[in-house]
Order: sequence, then C-alpha cells, then structure tokens
Amino acid sequence: MSGTVQTQGEVLIVTGMSGAGRSTAADALEDHGWYVVDNLPPQMLRPLLELAGRIDGKLPRIAAVVDVRGGEMFADLAQIVHQLREANNLRIVFLDASDDALVRRFEQVRRPHPLQADGTLLDGIHEERRLVQAIRDRSDVTIDTSDLNVHQLANRISDLVLEEGAPRHRTTILSFGFKYGLPVDADLVADMRFLPNPFWIDELRSLSGEDQAVSDYVLAQDGAEEFLDAYVAALRPILAGYQRENKSHSMIAIGCTGGKHRSVAMALALGERLAAESDLRVRVRHRDLGRE
Repeated sequence: MSGTVQTQGEVLIVTGMSGAGRSTAADALEDHGWYVVDNLPPQMLRPLLELAGRIDGKLPRIAAVVDVRGGEMFADLAQIVHQLREANNLRIVFLDASDDALVRRFEQVRRPHPLQADGTLLDGIHEERRLVQAIRDRSDVTIDTSDLNVHQLANRISDLVLEEGAPRHRTTILSFGFKYGLPVDADLVADMRFLPNPFWIDELRSLSGEDQAVSDYVLAQDGAEEFLDAYVAALRPILAGYQRENKSHSMIAIGCTGGKHRSVAMALALGERLAAESDLRVRVRHRDLGRE
C-alpha cells in the first residue's frame, strides 16, 4: 500500500484474544463518545481514516475492533498498522487472558472458539495466539483481563481514554411535578413538598424556580440548605459506586407538586453543587416547567 493517510483525531485499534473482552471495551469506548467499528477487516482501516480526514473532524475519535474473525485478512494487520501509525495519532490496545480464563468463558456461553474447527477449545486458543503474536508485539497497551469482570475492564478502558481530570460520570438532574407522574427513568427521587409552596405567594405565582425571586424564597426556607448539604453528602458515595460499576449516566429527579417552583429551584441549586465535583458532568433539565 502506498500514499499517506492522515486524520486529525485519535485512532484506537482494539484487538486481542477472543473472549478477552473486546465487546466490553467497545461498549465502554462508545459510552465515552468514540465512533466504534466492530469486526473491521484490516484492509478497511485505510478507507476509514481517509473518510475521517475528509469530513472535517466529525469523527474525532475512532476505535476499530479488529480480530481473527477477519480470517486470512487478519494477517495483514501488523503491516497495515505500521504504515498508518506514522501519520496518525494511533494506538493499539491488546486484550489478553490466560488459557484457563478463556476456556472458562467459552464454556459459560457454550460457544466454540472461532478457530476451533474440529479440534478442542485449547486448539483454537493456541492457534489464535500464534496469529496475534505480531500485533501483540506492536501494541501500545496490553490488558490482562483474566481476573477482571466486565465493570473493571470498562473502567480500565475509561482510564485509558479519558484525559486526566475529565468527568467519568454524567448526571442529569430532572425537576418534575408529582401530579404529572414520576419519571420512569429516574435512579433517585427526592421530594421537595416539605418546603412551603411559592404558588401561594401572589407575587411569585406566575414566576418559576428559574427566577431569582423564587429561588431566593425557596432556599431561604427552613430545611432547604440543610437538605442540600445532606443530599450532596449522601450522593457522593452513590455516584462513586455508579462509577465503579461502570454506570456511565444517572438521573436524579427532584419533585414538587407541579414541577414549576420548588423542584426547579432546588434542582438548579443541586446542579451547582454537584458541578463542583471534578469527576461529574452535570446537566439540569425541567420536565414539567411550562405546563399549565
């Protein structure tokens, strides 16, 4: 192959042993916004990067899962990668595991090894090790998944692709009105009906929790600041646990009667506090604001 192919973004080649966790790695990369192509023949890497270079950065992070499912085409991977990485920000992640771990995983899902043919599982594994040795030698990162569960592997991938200090978890804080029903996709629900309702204050009734006058009124009530302090403290270990379990997104619902005053003001206040947490990306939405 000749000619230079260059893309301005990052390119990650995910390869390795069958059963070592390539699908888990691909899912983790998608969760972090990578464009992932699974089971890509090595010969398609060059056209993929050419396409990325022509569309002005619309694919800034590309991950290609390349493995022995490509058959005889896989043999060209090491040479193709060697040519492409000279002009690209390209890294290779090789996923490996012990023979015992791979046999156990294939037996659990009751599927044959792709190279097993008429032989045993170990025959297929040993043949695959022979075929992938060249690309393993060229890999930038090798991850042994023998003792990792899917969540631990996903976290290892996250550590690999996230910049230092980048948020590891996305949290949506959703204000809502109980009279319109609970949000079905909420992970946690807090009830603000313990606070006085600004609806009964004539000058506040037509306003919402987004207005400073309503926010000041709600946050000045007994228990409001205490709730925020205690709730943020309670959320920290929960959100940290979500990250350990590779739950990339959570929704915290904050409710009041109609979803206009108290829940909106408190959702915004909670969002400000959680946004200060370095490992979180926070957005605030109002489901029922504007309803009659």
